[in-house]
Amino acid sequence: MVERYARKEMKEKWSIQAKYDAWLEVEKAAIKAWNKLGLINDSDCEKIIKNAKFNVDRIDEIEKTTKHDVIAFLTSVSESLGDESRFVHFAMTSSDTIDTAVALQIRDSLNLIISDVKNLMNAIKKRAFEHKNTLMVGRSHGIHGEPITFGLVLAIWYDEISRSLELLEHAKKIISVGKISGAMGNFAHAPLDLEELVCEFLELKPAPASNQVIQRDRYAQVMSALAILASSCEKIAVTIRHYQRTEVYEAEEYFSPGQKGSSAMPHKRNPVLSENVTGLCRMIRSYVMPAMENVALWHERDISHSSVERFILPDGFITADFMLNRLTNLIDKLVVYPENMLRNLNLTGGLVFSQRVLLELPKKGVSREDAYKIVQRNAMKVWGDLQEGKKAIDENGHSLFLQNLLNDEDLNKALSKDEIKECFDYAYYTKNVDKIFTRVFK
Repeated sequence: MVERYARKEMKEKWSIQAKYDAWLEVEKAAIKAWNKLGLINDSDCEKIIKNAKFNVDRIDEIEKTTKHDVIAFLTSVSESLGDESRFVHFAMTSSDTIDTAVALQIRDSLNLIISDVKNLMNAIKKRAFEHKNTLMVGRSHGIHGEPITFGLVLAIWYDEISRSLELLEHAKKIISVGKISGAMGNFAHAPLDLEELVCEFLELKPAPASNQVIQRDRYAQVMSALAILASSCEKIAVTIRHYQRTEVYEAEEYFSPGQKGSSAMPHKRNPVLSENVTGLCRMIRSYVMPAMENVALWHERDISHSSVERFILPDGFITADFMLNRLTNLIDKLVVYPENMLRNLNLTGGLVFSQRVLLELPKKGVSREDAYKIVQRNAMKVWGDLQEGKKAIDENGHSLFLQNLLNDEDLNKALSKDEIKECFDYAYYTKNVDKIFTRVFK
């Protein structure tokens, strides 16, 4: 399903055609390297570079007999050449071709993912500045805590995604290596110069040491970076799903004209995109474990990793690409309701200011223990008043909590009524937002 809607550019990176194109690119790089080292003359080199090609249907036909995809590929390529075909794949083993080619595919796919992540960060940044001072309640354990701004929430998302960007860029560096070291990685049949030249032509670095394969910890780092990114993206999606709950309704996904939410209930507007992102992120994370298990191969190499990578690499990258574009679009079009945020902020009758009052009392010589008792007993009264149906804010704009505090004799011995009222200022909680934004967005 994801592949059906995925971007063409990413899907093409992992098509059968793209796989063999990458194989041929590696083989041609080896031809040019051998030419530079003197094994292949200029004429044969030119013929191979110009004429070497393959046919996917022919490869499939040959593989039915050979039961070996690289041999089938090389046979198809040789059919497009003359006597010069004897130099194709010279002194190389299958994994020299495959692993170096897959490095190209992963590197180029990571470039797309990195571009996607930057687009997501730009969308988050735009909305963060838009709502830098939009007041809302902060929650811990799902319970109202203290006032924050929606811009601060978005700034945290941006900062977290930026760390994933660093991981992806590091993973790209880790995976951008090739190997032309031969069957056991001992360079017995080809010099190290060959590998260095091939990698130079392909804009890769030589693996410092390899056996028959490029070591799979590199692949595991790539899939881990994608998984960590997915976890952060799921965090964003889950938060949006919470904001869209009817009882909260502080933000919601854009609902386009003609869109339907339920086959049975015409009123429904469901957070289907963020739910979809949540599910896709679970799939992306699921690819980490097999990637980790691929690290342990028998001796110099077995092929237990091969079947796994045929799934996790294309599926992982295509799914991540699709998910990131969906989430970016979601953030970009997210409908935000500042009035509802403010309404929810006032829902608990001023209880969100409890710590502010608590911290003023020690300044007046009251012990922290006594201060906590004074503030808490007044706060507990508010919970009871709310359960009885009393209004959180009265007609004078005074919250239940403020009313209780103004009438508390012990509190009034330490704080004047004006000092108590001062504690109920939202600006106190937003005074450092600009500084936080400077830290995050530099």
